[in-house]
Amino acid sequence: MHPNTTTLPVTDYPTTSPYTNSTGNPFAVAAVDFINNLLNKIPLPRWAIYAIFVVQPDVADVDYGSAKRQRGKLLYSLDYNAAQSELTVGIKQANNLKAMDLGGTSDPYVKVYIGPDKSKTFETKVFKSTLSPVFNEQFTFQIAKSSLPKSTAVMKVFDFNRFSKHEIIGEIRVQLCNVDWNHVIEEWQDLAEPAKFEEENLGEICFSLRYVPTAAKLTVGILEAKNLKSMDAGGTSDPYVKVQLALDKRKWRKKKTSVKKKTLNPYYNESFTFDVSFEQIQRVNLVISVWDHDALTRNDAMGKIFLGCDAAGNQLRHWADMLSNPRRPVAQWHSLLTAEQVNSTLVLKRKLPLQNKLPFLSGPPT
Repeated sequence: MHPNTTTLPVTDYPTTSPYTNSTGNPFAVAAVDFINNLLNKIPLPRWAIYAIFVVQPDVADVDYGSAKRQRGKLLYSLDYNAAQSELTVGIKQANNLKAMDLGGTSDPYVKVYIGPDKSKTFETKVFKSTLSPVFNEQFTFQIAKSSLPKSTAVMKVFDFNRFSKHEIIGEIRVQLCNVDWNHVIEEWQDLAEPAKFEEENLGEICFSLRYVPTAAKLTVGILEAKNLKSMDAGGTSDPYVKVQLALDKRKWRKKKTSVKKKTLNPYYNESFTFDVSFEQIQRVNLVISVWDHDALTRNDAMGKIFLGCDAAGNQLRHWADMLSNPRRPVAQWHSLLTAEQVNSTLVLKRKLPLQNKLPFLSGPPT
């Protein structure tokens, strides 16, 4: 039964046909006879047939095109500090989000960036099993006042999934040329259907993390990647994965997988173990990058992601899950970002010097 229908008593429905001829028009008589004969062939009481017609929803009530109502709302804020050329985007809360999971709920988080350059991308933390999360997070972007008129603040709400692609619930795009910067903007807005001109998809990578504090061992398992970007003329690539550790934002240790020939969906199942003390794991960042191998020219970067103490969003969540589950591998899929996006957030210094290679750091000769 339609949810907006009120059940009526049987006696409220007519028991005879409403189609009667009051004009004597032979065409009308024929039409009435045809309708009555048709209704008589339906194996239902006449009142039930009329009830079916009464409770049918109007076409406007059907959910076609009702994306805004279904996707929910987002409360956000915008504030620009002209003296410091800083734009602060606040993600306050969401309400009545679309349920993406079988249990009638979602695990929402918000991704924020400024277009068209997308030099930095931020993510809120993930909220489990809710359609009305309260985020209360702020993200700051360096942007010149002259660039505001041609820039767009983009806020995308996703449903988190550990073992599959994160589904987008909806998005908001605010043209900054239309904003009055004389005061802080704070408003609710309906989430819209994702724009068709979606940013370039660089693919996804799945890897596991395992940390054993007692042994001071960090193991990174590169499992597989999918939907990678084609880098070669034949529409394919020769991808391999580079695994790099940075300590105190200095390049520290690195290893790499084998090269998989002519594929955009490589399967590796290769693991690498690093000696990392419990004190160091709190200052470490893990950089995962995918490269296209070229025998004659320079290898091309295909995508990048980083996790660790300076990460945010899903990357920080994966890192925290690893630390809270010692000795157990924790696997998760991640969407690859451009090297520019990662490098703007994680600025690495030169590699840590090795004491035994620097004479002035060695002890006196014995």
